[in-house]
Amino acid sequence: MLQNPEKDLLLCNHRLQLLSRLGRVDDARRLFDEMPQRDAVTWNTLITAYFQSGRTDDARALFDTFQGKNVRTWTAAVTGYAKNGRIGEARLLFEEMPERNLISWNAMVSGYAQNGDVDAARHLFDEMPERNVTSWNSMLTGYCHCHRMEEARSLFDGMPERNLVSWTVMISGYVQIGNHGEAWRTFKKSRRDGLVSDQSNFVAILSAVTWLKDLKLVEYLQSLAIKTSFDRDVVVGTAILNAYTRNGELSPAVRFFEGMPERNEYSWTSMIAAFSQSGQLDDAVALYEQVPEQTVASRTAMMTAYAQHGRIHEARTLFEHIPNPSVVTWNAMLAGYAQNGMIEEAGEIFHRMPVRNAISWAAIISGCAQNGRSEEALELLSDLHRLGTIPSHSSFTSALFACANIGALEMGRQIHGLTMKTGSQFNSYVGNGLISMYAKCKNMEDVSQVFSTMRVKDIVSWNSLIAGLSQNYMLDDARIAFEKMPKRDVVSWTAMICAYVQAGHEIEALELFHGMLENGTIPNPSTITSILSTCANLGATKLAKQIHGMSFKLGLDMDLFVGNALITMYFKCGCVDAFWVFNEMPQRDVITWNAVLAGCAQQGFGKEAVEIFEQMKSEAVLPNHISFVSLLCACSHAGLVEEGWRYFNSMSRDYGLMPLEGHYACMVDLLGRAGHLYEAEAFIESMPIEPDSVVWGALLGACRIHQNVELGRLVAERLFQLEPQNSGNYVLLSNIYASLGMWDEVGEVRKLMKDRGVAKEPGFSWIQIRNKLHSFLTGDKNHEQTDVIYSTLKALYNRLKATGYVPDINFVLHDVEEEQKESTLLYHSEKLAVVFGLLNTPKGTPIQIMKNLRICGDCHTFMKFVTEVMGREIDIRDGKRFHHFQDGSCSCGDYW
Repeated sequence: MLQNPEKDLLLCNHRLQLLSRLGRVDDARRLFDEMPQRDAVTWNTLITAYFQSGRTDDARALFDTFQGKNVRTWTAAVTGYAKNGRIGEARLLFEEMPERNLISWNAMVSGYAQNGDVDAARHLFDEMPERNVTSWNSMLTGYCHCHRMEEARSLFDGMPERNLVSWTVMISGYVQIGNHGEAWRTFKKSRRDGLVSDQSNFVAILSAVTWLKDLKLVEYLQSLAIKTSFDRDVVVGTAILNAYTRNGELSPAVRFFEGMPERNEYSWTSMIAAFSQSGQLDDAVALYEQVPEQTVASRTAMMTAYAQHGRIHEARTLFEHIPNPSVVTWNAMLAGYAQNGMIEEAGEIFHRMPVRNAISWAAIISGCAQNGRSEEALELLSDLHRLGTIPSHSSFTSALFACANIGALEMGRQIHGLTMKTGSQFNSYVGNGLISMYAKCKNMEDVSQVFSTMRVKDIVSWNSLIAGLSQNYMLDDARIAFEKMPKRDVVSWTAMICAYVQAGHEIEALELFHGMLENGTIPNPSTITSILSTCANLGATKLAKQIHGMSFKLGLDMDLFVGNALITMYFKCGCVDAFWVFNEMPQRDVITWNAVLAGCAQQGFGKEAVEIFEQMKSEAVLPNHISFVSLLCACSHAGLVEEGWRYFNSMSRDYGLMPLEGHYACMVDLLGRAGHLYEAEAFIESMPIEPDSVVWGALLGACRIHQNVELGRLVAERLFQLEPQNSGNYVLLSNIYASLGMWDEVGEVRKLMKDRGVAKEPGFSWIQIRNKLHSFLTGDKNHEQTDVIYSTLKALYNRLKATGYVPDINFVLHDVEEEQKESTLLYHSEKLAVVFGLLNTPKGTPIQIMKNLRICGDCHTFMKFVTEVMGREIDIRDGKRFHHFQDGSCSCGDYW
């Protein structure tokens, strides 16, 4: 203590101010009480200290006691109330002030702005008898904090004087609403006005550049920092480092970090995070061990890195050893659990937290929404709102995602209303969330309204609009929006390509993909996956292999989703390279195994499917319902009745999976193909669930194979009731009658179809020659090579008959002369396609044909003879499976 404080009032006031700055308010009060002499500075210092520490009642008591209040005292109280959110009391004091100066007016305007009442701030601002640049900046800050950037810009343009703070506030405002391009343009204008950046200005513009993904801009700002000697400022240096790391440029980030003359804990944590996000966890660990002092921040960064790589137990161990974890640390642990799908553990952390902030709520709401617990996410948002806290943009976005997940349109509307009340609807993330929510809830009017009123339409906004239009089958509108986009990225192109693929417009999808490459946009895994799906649907094997090569060059072939798509594509194209892809994949999930099982089923590889499934079991991969559908289908196509029964019974016994309609249909198909028709019927009757049309359809197909007219008629009658417009059921029954020469009954079926307005689906086949698809309908005469195709087919037909081929006229559904029946069979679409292939491909090369319907028995026999006589391999993918014809036989073993 001072020996004679009464002799040195100045020294006492200095000591009082120091204690106040350190937050030692009680010590400051003891000194105040001991001081024999006090002046206005003494009283104002302690009143301000009380307000700054949140002790507004103590501040007010001292304020009321002080008899010598001056304008500074009144201003300190106004400012104190405002900063503590008690803006009404601040205004009352402001009105009672015996005199006001410019600082008093600025304090009140700033108070309104800080508390979000920007309209009251503007009203007071307009009443001010005089203003200075601080007045304008306070008003500007209020508009920017409320994301009212149009009004902020108008005010900014009308300022009689601007300083560096004015420009920095505008830049930060644009960053907050996600308009990073405008933030950069504002910065460039400030440079043209001759302003020299300070620390805050550098940090603001570096924050904008971080999101622009332009390394040259980061390098420019680094050189500018060097010129202005801010390169040695640790705060600016860390901001530059962050800009490098978040642009995904690790090498320049490492070089910059190593050259930093001074590092703080944020520099170290930024670099640890950068290594982790680049997948280099070992480097992150090594850097963590070099940190001079292990602070809470560095430990939190390492904890986050462990969690990002799924090493959650190591993250938890580190967390438990932090003596006084900050709220940031608690949030990191919470987010780590949520990101790893461990929602129960995340909830436990959330409820244990001594203090929560907006990020805590955002993390738990996001965790629930992202992990299928949408109702809980929305309940948490309601809890947060009931606490009187305005949800963060992230919380709003996650809640909108939750609404989209469960189709909660009304809740989504309420959240939309809340975002409007808080001014959050202008944030680009919230706006994009609204677009996605309304689109998934199929409310396209509100999608258009939200998009049209967005103040900043970034590339994500356009992408969300395109995706929403596509999801609602508004493909033409999606394409119009795509063409209007001021700028496109890989997500834009991929969204449009996916839309065409999903709509079945494969040719348009491929054309768009070529346009994307010509534009210089590099595909991502989603693009490759969509294009591979297109190739698979078209059977475009050559193009698919080119895409595979491209994915290899781009380093995407090891991506899990691309690998799964490659397996599916190769199998759908009838290529066993799928097995090679499977064996080379560095990681597999259950979708990978299911893709191989489905491929085996499609190819008729029953034994191979059994081997794959047993390998799946040995690697402790749990099969799901889809796994068993593919496995049972493969057993059915290969006639593996005993194995099929064993796997069907193991579903519930060994895996707790109750069979669904698809599994029962596979078993009916398995039994029916093997000729156990009445066993299959009894199996259906004993089903614990109501058999659907797929189950009965499998039995009808078996009746056709084995020409069982009695059972076929009964089954068909059931199917006519279940799906009266399905032409396939009528055709199957007609086939059974026709195969037995029951022409009157065939006529009855055809009349029934006519009466019910049921049209038979036309059979068509297609073949790809030199990257061009050629399609053929049965009896087609529209192709440019029709004459030569027909003459060649007729000659080939006679040649095959000479070698033993006998047309199977049982597959013609008309009671006509035998010669006419043969003529009808001759011009089936797959025969036209195979002759076109023979005419337009080099001798000895395989021919691959796709067909929409099941290949008929006569065409199946025809293809076997063609391979033997012409020395060609023929692959046909029909609506059910693949047939690989070679040397007079088929891979199906005639069991199909």
